[in-house]
Formats: sequence, C-alpha cells, structure tokens
Amino acid sequence: MPKDVTIILIGTAVGTIARFYSLRVDYRQYPGYPQGYLLHLTLGMIAAALGAVALPALLKKEYAAVTFLALATQQFREIRNMERESLINIEKTELVKRGDAYIEDIARKFEARNYLALLTGLITCGGIIVTKRLDIGIIIGVVLLISLKFILTPKQVGDIAVVRQAEFKFEGTLLDIEGNKLTNVGLREARERYMERGLALVIEPVDDDANTTLSNLGQRQAILHDVSIQLGIRRENDEPEFTPVAKRDSTTGRIAIFMIPYEKDIECMIEAAKRVPILESSRRLPLSSEAGSQASD
Repeated sequence: MPKDVTIILIGTAVGTIARFYSLRVDYRQYPGYPQGYLLHLTLGMIAAALGAVALPALLKKEYAAVTFLALATQQFREIRNMERESLINIEKTELVKRGDAYIEDIARKFEARNYLALLTGLITCGGIIVTKRLDIGIIIGVVLLISLKFILTPKQVGDIAVVRQAEFKFEGTLLDIEGNKLTNVGLREARERYMERGLALVIEPVDDDANTTLSNLGQRQAILHDVSIQLGIRRENDEPEFTPVAKRDSTTGRIAIFMIPYEKDIECMIEAAKRVPILESSRRLPLSSEAGSQASD
C-alpha cells in the first residue's frame, strides 16, 4: 500500500486541480487575474490538503482531524462573506448593477467550490486506501470531479425560456414592446436614440416553473447585467434614461427587455441572454407541488 505521505500529496494535488478546473475568468472578469486566481487557488489547495489528510489521520485514530474539518467549514463560510463584501464594495462602480441576488449567488459558488476541492481530495485518498492502487484512486477522484462539476453547473435562461427579438415603438412618450409599456422617455433626443440604436428582446417562459423563476427581480437584473457586459452599453453615469430595463407582462409572464448596446447585434444579444445562469435564489418549482400542479391545469 502506498505510504501516507504519497497518498496525502496525490489527494492534495487532485483536489487542487479540481479547484483550478472550476475556476475561470470569463466575460464577467470575476475573479480578477492574477490576484483572484492566486487567492482562490491557494484556498483550494488548503481545502484539498484538509480533505486529503482527514482519512489517513482517522485511520491512525487521530480524531483531531474531525475538528480540523469543522474549522475548515467555518473558514469556507468566511470566504463566502468575503466574496459578498468584495462584490458589494465594487457594485457602485457598475453602470448596470449585478443586484443583491446575483452577488449572493456568486458568493455561494465560491464557497461550494472549496467544498469541491475538499471532497475530491478526501475521496481520492479513500480510493487509494481501499484499492491500494494510486492509479485507481486518481481515476475515482477525477470521476468525482467531473460528476460534481456537472451537478453544480446551473441551468441557463435558454434552458427554461424562448428568447427572441421583439418589435418596439413609442406611444407618445411611453416605450412599448409588443403591448408591454416599459418606461416613460420624455426627451425627444432620447427617443430618437432609442429608435436608432436600441434593441429589444422578449423572453417567453416555457412553463409555470420558468414563469415563476423569471418573475424574480434579481434574475431579471442578472440578465440585464450580463447582456450589458457582453455587448457594452451606450450610456454614461449621468444618463439614467439610457439604463437597460426589463419588465414582466403580468398577464402572459413574458419578460420584455430593452437596452442600447454599444454593439448593435441582435443575434449576439439573444445568445448572451440565453447564457445567463439561473440564480439559486430565484429558482422556483411550483409544478413539483400538488397545489401548483393542479393550478396549472
């Protein structure tokens, strides 16, 4: 059987790789590079090491390892608080806010990914100890990593709704998107810019679960933020009339979205909206309940 030090090092390495695999910089630029990478990879390595050490220590009747795991979970909660505070501090610098729900969702994900590193390190060591083979233990750890990554990947707006281009017009000073009155635009110059550069979408939920999920204000704000980040936005901080807006039609459940993107490309806008993640705090499943299922009939 491999030595304990070898088992722990391999478990730590696989767990750290798991954290690296779940950490990427995308269009949201969070975490930033390189400071964010260094911070989260270091914390992931520590989490993986704690998971890797736990099982060999317990087999040697070193029950203090359980205490260390308990302390680790407390530290992971502190990481969540740290991420939340960091995002709240920079929220005021965003032209289109993330919103509290999106911030909380990001913070939860960073906490969960440290548990991913810990569990991968723990299971990898367990596989080596049980099978007495390094290669089998590593394979078990990799399979766990891929499985957890798949499970933790959230659904996207495109999975629960149809996203399409919408026609818009002005009825007097009211912006109208297919019968949904979004906002009042008083200045003629602003209305001209709306008509010249603006784009509109309609997001149609596919069922009552999607309808309830998309009715959440935090989810709608997340859509506005992500789309504006990817396409850019033609507004400045002192031009509130050009802020992207989303409004739900209370009769049909459809979400109408309007913005003036820097890049006027409707296909890219549709694709960006489809790829917005469904926030954990906004997801609702009324159809899974007896009352909700009967009400939808």
